[in-house]
Amino acid sequence: MLKDITLGQYFPGDSLAHRLDPRTKLILTVLYIVALFCAKWFVSYALAALLLAVGVKVSGVALRALVRGLKPVLFIICFTAVLNLFYTPGETLVSFWIFKITKEGIYTAFFMILRIMLLIMGTFLLTYTTSPISLTDGLETLLGPLKKIKVPVHELAMIMSIALRFIPLLIEETDKIMSAQKARGADFESGNLLQRAKAMVPILVPLFISAFRRADELAVAMECRCYHGGEGRTKLHVLHYQTRDFLVLLAYAAVLAGVIVLARHGL
Repeated sequence: MLKDITLGQYFPGDSLAHRLDPRTKLILTVLYIVALFCAKWFVSYALAALLLAVGVKVSGVALRALVRGLKPVLFIICFTAVLNLFYTPGETLVSFWIFKITKEGIYTAFFMILRIMLLIMGTFLLTYTTSPISLTDGLETLLGPLKKIKVPVHELAMIMSIALRFIPLLIEETDKIMSAQKARGADFESGNLLQRAKAMVPILVPLFISAFRRADELAVAMECRCYHGGEGRTKLHVLHYQTRDFLVLLAYAAVLAGVIVLARHGL
C-alpha cells in the first residue's frame, strides 16, 4: 500500500507537459478542478475525462501510475459513495430498515466517485510533470501580488515544496522500517484494531526520529548556503511564458466554458 502513494513524485521527461511553464500548469489544474465541480451530467463529465486523457497522453506518464495513486484513497471514495447512495432524497427504488436507495442517490454516488477519481488523477499529473523547484517558482510568482500585503509568499511556497518532496522520502523510510521490524518478528496484520494500533508504535517512533533528523539536516544545509528567505533573492532560471503556454491556456479555458454551458443545460 505504501508503494501506491505517489503524491509528490516527479517523473522526468521531455514531453510538452514537462516543458510547459509551471505557472501555466498550476492555472490549468485550477481550471480543471473548476470544470469538474461545474460538471453535472454524463456529457460534461465525459468532456472533463477527455481533457484528462489528452493530458496523460501528452505528458507520457503511464496511466497505471495514476490509477495506482487511487489505491490509498479507495476507502474514502467508497465511503463517500455509500453516503451519497443511501442519504440522497429522491425517487425510492429500494428500501430496507432505515436505508433507502433512490434513483438520484445512484446518480449522485456514481458522479461523486467519478469526480474524486478525475480530481486526484488530474492533480497527481501536476506533480508528476513538474519538479519541486519549478513548482515552488511558479507558485511564488503566481502569489507574488500578496507580497504587497506582507504575506510571506516565498516562505509559503518553499514550505509547500519541501512538504511535497518529503512525502516520497517518508514513505520510503516507513517501508524500510516496516521491513526491518517484520524481519525481527513484528506482526502488523493480525489482531483487533487496538492491537494493530499498538503494533504501529515501533514504526512511528523511528519514523519521527528520522523525519526530525532529515529536517535538521535540511535546515543546516540551507543555513550553510546562506538562505535567509526570499528577500533580495535572484533566480538562475527566470520563468517566461511561451506561445505554447498561451495556446494551452486558451484550450483549457474553452473546455471550461464548454463544461459550464453543458452544465447549465443539464448535460
